[in-house]
Amino acid sequence: MLKLSTKGYSRAFWVSNSVEALERMAYYAIFIVITLYLSNTLGFNDFEASMISGLFSGGLYLLPIFTGAYADKIGFRHSLIIAFSLLTTGYLGLALLPTFLECTGLVEYGEVTHFNGLQQSSLRWIIVPIMIVLMVGGSFIKSTISASVAKETTSENRARGYSIFYMLVNIGSFTGKSIVDPLRHIIGEEAYIAINYFSAAMTLAALVAVIFLYHSAHTAGEGKSLHDIATGFARVFTNWRLLSLILIVTGFWIVQQQLYATMPKYVIRMAGEAARPGWIANVNPFVVVVCVGAVTRLMAKRSAITSITIGMFLIPVSALLMACGNLLESEIIGGMSNITLMMIVGIVFQALAECFISPRYLEYFSLQAPKGEEGLYLGFSHLDSFLSSIFGFGISGILLTKYCPDPALFANHDAWVAASANAHYIWYYFAAIGLISAVLLLLFAAITRYCDRRK
Repeated sequence: MLKLSTKGYSRAFWVSNSVEALERMAYYAIFIVITLYLSNTLGFNDFEASMISGLFSGGLYLLPIFTGAYADKIGFRHSLIIAFSLLTTGYLGLALLPTFLECTGLVEYGEVTHFNGLQQSSLRWIIVPIMIVLMVGGSFIKSTISASVAKETTSENRARGYSIFYMLVNIGSFTGKSIVDPLRHIIGEEAYIAINYFSAAMTLAALVAVIFLYHSAHTAGEGKSLHDIATGFARVFTNWRLLSLILIVTGFWIVQQQLYATMPKYVIRMAGEAARPGWIANVNPFVVVVCVGAVTRLMAKRSAITSITIGMFLIPVSALLMACGNLLESEIIGGMSNITLMMIVGIVFQALAECFISPRYLEYFSLQAPKGEEGLYLGFSHLDSFLSSIFGFGISGILLTKYCPDPALFANHDAWVAASANAHYIWYYFAAIGLISAVLLLLFAAITRYCDRRK
């Protein structure tokens, strides 16, 4: 595991990474059950829940292109204050929305949620402005924190700085997801509502930390004109290497998004209500925290593209392993269903792929950024996650409906068993997407090497 030595890093570096961990706790506590919240609490069907979640996640990664440039202009401290203020407001909105709907009589919450015409009411769409508030707040975080790491590090310690950043991101992710399943066990489906209060508390704590502790000596680019911002945009959007890499790595993130888009509903429907999607999802950040430092050291003398390529070839393997759960005999192994067991094994490979890809991907983008434009470039780096959210959640909604539908839609269990017999086909689609992306990255590496030799 990476040793968190403070040597060579500023206080602003550690504060920004610490509040990022708090923000990740808040985000993943919600996001691991977002489709369940939308379906079980607000009455959206599988496809609607998937599309709302995908657009929400996509917006978080599209907006940083613009908020990142704006953060360069107004400064990272002001940007973080705006971000955490909006996030706290948004999470409180998610917590209070069900109470409002219950007051209208359209829904009754208890051990089982009873919808009294909520599916036909436009009131449930109040969630859209709440999601927009969260999207804008989160988009500032996406660009500002990763760009702050770039500002507060040097070329010599940047790779290790991003490794520390990514480890703390996953500590936050692990902690947030860990709370969901125990809460769900204690209060049932009302956990999908209560967890929002936890998220609001975490972002409020981060806001207080930024106000009192975050001060950076690196202010290059602040106060730039609109013309300067437009010039920066033009520079990024005409960089064919960055655009190509974004499109290719999108394939990895489409598969990675299934940890939230497909896995929670898949394991509950295939392994039973006792399944714990929060704990299963936590395999990913646990493996990343344990392994990312070692992987970074292992690949220290290799180029960022080489490291990313290794990860890209691991991701289709992870999807195929997830499919195996439905192919093995249905007996329980060590108290764990085969569905759960193979999901965990697949997520281990997925997490290892992430260790090779994500820190080096951010490093690659940060090294392309001129001084004072780190926010813009690091905001642009999240475009792959925007694309993967839209396509990943959209594909998930279609495949769940086709291969692993909601049991409540069927007259009896036998009819549902017949309809979900090929549920594992879902993972074949994602394995194919991952493999195609990995091959395209090899082609990208060959072309860029050829261009560099010509220069």
